[in-house]
Amino acid sequence: MASMLLTSLRSSPLTSVQTAQFAARSLSTSVHLQAQAKSKKTLAKPGMKNIVLVDGVRTPFLLSGTTYADLMPHDLARAALQGLLNRTGIPKEAVDYIVYGEVIQEVKTSNVAREAALGAGFSDKTPAHTVTMACISSNQAMTTAVGLIAAGQCDTVVAGGVEFMSDVPIRHSRKMRKTMLSLNKAKTLGARLSLLGSIRLAHLAPELPAVAEFSTAETMGHSADRLAAAFGVTRLEQDEFALRSHMLAKKAQDSGLLSDVINFKVPGKDIVSKDNGIRPSTMEQMARLKPAFIKPHGTVTAANSSFLTDGASAVLIMSEEKALAMGYKPKAYLRDFVYVSQDPKDQLLLGPTYSTPKVLERSGLTLNDIDVFEFHEAFAGQIMANLKAMDSDWFAQTYMGRKSKVGAPPMEKFNTWGGSLSLGHPFGATGCRLVTTVAHRLQKEGGQYGLVAACAAGGQGHAMVIEAYPQ
Repeated sequence: MASMLLTSLRSSPLTSVQTAQFAARSLSTSVHLQAQAKSKKTLAKPGMKNIVLVDGVRTPFLLSGTTYADLMPHDLARAALQGLLNRTGIPKEAVDYIVYGEVIQEVKTSNVAREAALGAGFSDKTPAHTVTMACISSNQAMTTAVGLIAAGQCDTVVAGGVEFMSDVPIRHSRKMRKTMLSLNKAKTLGARLSLLGSIRLAHLAPELPAVAEFSTAETMGHSADRLAAAFGVTRLEQDEFALRSHMLAKKAQDSGLLSDVINFKVPGKDIVSKDNGIRPSTMEQMARLKPAFIKPHGTVTAANSSFLTDGASAVLIMSEEKALAMGYKPKAYLRDFVYVSQDPKDQLLLGPTYSTPKVLERSGLTLNDIDVFEFHEAFAGQIMANLKAMDSDWFAQTYMGRKSKVGAPPMEKFNTWGGSLSLGHPFGATGCRLVTTVAHRLQKEGGQYGLVAACAAGGQGHAMVIEAYPQ
């Protein structure tokens, strides 16, 4: 696949010069484009409940190993839940269900949704469960909430996600684990001494977690590097996009647009009030970095990749009828959504390319109808590769069985408040950030439709259409 893509897509319309022009346009014009009011159709469906996003919050997203380093995942999730309660004023007893997403789980709190809910003061009568779907775990949490409401099981659901990369499970080797389990079962001193005597130095080597595919044993960064090469995405293009992300995030942060971020008093430390991974650099500084995965000729570096992040998010999702009855003014309607899966080796990070046309078709919309795009930025190369794939008739026909391309989102509508490259990417929490950002941008910019899309480990992906609530 790689050689075919490289040959066919080197002439893709998104050259590095155009990418720089897109970035400059997004930065030189007002980030909050005041879209003209549009009289588009609503996506409400007869006989189906309207499901709304009332509000969403998140803790500041911090580089792992920094201020949150001494906490546990449920501490961050609890803070997000308490922040949502404070922001919305929703009575705890009014919440029917809680769903959280998490990827790398702390073994002591494997159902982190339940532990965080109890810690936040929710009733022990409120059910809570945890889902995992790699980088789209909180997307899955939100759509699970939508399903519960659509089915009539609930009226009010809190969904969210958390990831804590400052402390991840590190296991003993398998041989050591087997020995320790046998030691626990040994009934005599002789049996115990015999087992202890069987331990060798090699048994003590730990098993470190890796962001790698189980089915292919390939790290995601290595896959991103291959994907960028397959689509002819240059190092310059990737660095330009990463710089754009950081500059837009910094501008959004300084302008007070990241209103979903709550203050969080870290025990024994100061109050944290903003993301700490937003670090605009220069192209010259970024060019000095060496490849991080494929050496020495790769193009993916630490500067054009998302970084390991600690953080949590939470959103309040309700039926429109219930929200209005309780006096809330929702921010947005949650409309159609899809999940996709493809080859985890050569198409691991192409989820947005596959999910975007499907969700548009389900909604009866075209790319031109979308006012706001928020795509998860795992790597700059992954984003650029998806944009090229989406803008390629050849790829659509050859790999997707489609007659024509869906088209690439215009950059002036795309991730204009920064993205995962700059804001951070707590695996289990990013989806809620994307959806909340779309709702806020639609309000700010006067648009009607937004689209969220994301890739995920396992070659999976997700997309959702969000409709602005009438102001």
